[in-house]
Amino acid sequence: MATQTAASEVSIASPLTAALPATMRAAVYRGVDDVRLETVPVPAIGAGELLVRIAVCGVCGTDLKKIHLGSHSAPRIFGHEMAGTVVAVGEGVTKFQLNQRVMVYHHVPCGECYYCRKKTPAQCPLYKKTGATAGFEPSGGGFAEYVRVMDWIAVGGGVVAIPDGVPFEQAAFIEPLNTVYKGVKLLNLAPDDTVLVIGQGPIGLMHAVLASRAGARVLTSDLYSERHAIAAKFGLKNPIDAGKENVVERVKAETEGRGADAVVLAVGGNALIKTAMDACRPGGRVMLFAQTQHGESVFDPGAVCMDEKTLMGSYSSSFEIAGEVADLVLGGYRNGFDLTQLISHRFALEEAVAAIEIASHPTANSMKIMIEPVPGGGKD
Repeated sequence: MATQTAASEVSIASPLTAALPATMRAAVYRGVDDVRLETVPVPAIGAGELLVRIAVCGVCGTDLKKIHLGSHSAPRIFGHEMAGTVVAVGEGVTKFQLNQRVMVYHHVPCGECYYCRKKTPAQCPLYKKTGATAGFEPSGGGFAEYVRVMDWIAVGGGVVAIPDGVPFEQAAFIEPLNTVYKGVKLLNLAPDDTVLVIGQGPIGLMHAVLASRAGARVLTSDLYSERHAIAAKFGLKNPIDAGKENVVERVKAETEGRGADAVVLAVGGNALIKTAMDACRPGGRVMLFAQTQHGESVFDPGAVCMDEKTLMGSYSSSFEIAGEVADLVLGGYRNGFDLTQLISHRFALEEAVAAIEIASHPTANSMKIMIEPVPGGGKD
């Protein structure tokens, strides 16, 4: 396990630095269901690296699974949907400068290995190595005041400049939207396709919006009418109330009895895999997007063999589309694609434990939960 380095080394390692404190606040994972607000050293940076002051970091479902399931050793500082301001620049860095507003990915692929050549970059050995940290074992680090961005992230396209006029909150959606857009592209949608998206939390809603932008007719399923109301703001007009309607029957009624051409399961757990398979037409595609923990589940093998339904998955981001995603998020903010509408709660870093608790127990009134170490910083 990596150890933290004294904060005083920042000025030695980086020739360009703003005035920095020796310590900072961070939400530290200490074990299963145990996250504590602590004071830790500001991480040191080396040549080719950046130090970024976090303005905002979204709470992701994968962060929550790690916290609740204990799949990762402790201590760690999680958080990876992050944006902030460069406050220290390591020797040799020329692309970024002090006070520049940036969004940071926590891992990037090498672009050259077997998996990268086979278009599965999330399996790349370098991609599996986290390159952003607030201390301890690198784990993203966005649930802290400062994060160290390692050299291969900085030079590999993992740091994206935020233009003036675009708030940090909008930019923080670049990483999650990339993962969604990757999945939508894998579905290879046709203009006459009907797509069912199960779950209208932030990830499911973004799937539905991007599928609609690809020209497909989109049906959205969720238990909460409040989420359908938010979806309507993004032009999604075919809601299914999963608490009152039979989702499979409704989908078939909307498709002349066939079923959807593609189904995206954007809800964690395996209980709805059967629903997704049943709602898919023969020859259609079912994408598992939120099933990010290994385990056992059961599906009908005849549906895959005789009905020729394709069961597929998509995990994490793709840097082949990184530029397109950045343009969509950063440019889209001025053109009606305002993802900050998905934010239901904003918490100061001191309230990070409460933020994690609310994100862990979704309700009708909760969508994207943001932790904002800089008071009001997400909107700057």
